[in-house]
Amino acid sequence: MTHRPAWRAWRRCLAGAAAAGLLLGAAMAVAGPGLLVRKGDALFVPEGSPLRARIAVDTVRTAGLPHELSVPAVVEADPASSFQVLAPLSGKVVELKVKVGDTVRKGQVLALLQSSDLLQAASDAAKARDQRSLAKKALERARQVQLAGGSAEKDVEAAQSQLTQAQAELDRAEGRLKALGLAPDAEPGHARLVVQAPTSGSVNSLSVGVGSVVNDLTAPLLTMVNLESVYLTALVPEAWLAQIKVGASLQATVNAYPDQPIKAAVQSIASVVEADTRRTRVRTRVPNADGRLRPNMFATVKFAVTQPVQPVVPQSALVMNNDQVLVFVESSPWTFKPRVVLLGSEDGSQVRVRSGLNGGERVVVRGGVLLND
Repeated sequence: MTHRPAWRAWRRCLAGAAAAGLLLGAAMAVAGPGLLVRKGDALFVPEGSPLRARIAVDTVRTAGLPHELSVPAVVEADPASSFQVLAPLSGKVVELKVKVGDTVRKGQVLALLQSSDLLQAASDAAKARDQRSLAKKALERARQVQLAGGSAEKDVEAAQSQLTQAQAELDRAEGRLKALGLAPDAEPGHARLVVQAPTSGSVNSLSVGVGSVVNDLTAPLLTMVNLESVYLTALVPEAWLAQIKVGASLQATVNAYPDQPIKAAVQSIASVVEADTRRTRVRTRVPNADGRLRPNMFATVKFAVTQPVQPVVPQSALVMNNDQVLVFVESSPWTFKPRVVLLGSEDGSQVRVRSGLNGGERVVVRGGVLLND
């Protein structure tokens, strides 16, 4: 139910009092005296009084009625899901495989670069393969000569060491090629630096085009964002923060899709209040597999806030008397005493009573203004 301030109930009391005054005047004109009998601070409605037909009494119940706090919200991308794609080596862009707005998968090729550094890496790998081949043949010859009695053991050991070093250099060179996206046996003249998507997402912006020369390795080629899930960020006034906890349920409506409510729970509450708005960001992550939620969309979030257990009465039980609100409490059958009450929040047709009334007491819920003299 939606929270409304208690002053609205006061306004209804005032309007009801005016109408009831007319009814009471009409009843007195017909029935004459004997409508009410005063007994000290109590009012007794005698048998035969026409007021008995106009007054209804009910028992006060207690409840922790929830009410809704409605606040503006915005859709935000998860900062951890937005990232920049950098070139691992300098070079010239020879082919661009994507454009802004494209959705890409992890490992998909984004761009191809012609890079002298990459050519050098491929050349180093080719040289390392040749050196290992020579070292392997040298070791085989040294072993054959030793078997024939023509060389010492140290010559075989030296050849074995050369082969080990050559293999280590080849592993290093091929590992670098693999890290750059090339096959270990790539030919130097055909080497192209392949830039791949590190994860799935959509292309948010491009900083280069075909023919661009990339020299600054800290400057991004493009930026990507993964929107498979997004943050729904509610902007909560600081006065309401005490009523909202992590785990509290909420319902959100995005302005673009008003007929598709989102149900979720609070996942985090920012530790600071923003100085310019005096509001705090309350976030929840929501799935967005279909991509319909886009960053910076406006939304409305409603929190169902449970209140402490208090007496609850219908608005019809409230009577306005000058600047006070009264209810008429039944002390004995058809005998009523006025009592001042302080009101809490208004939830639909019910009003919470902060003080002046207890659960289980019986009060006039209809016609109370007829008792107000």
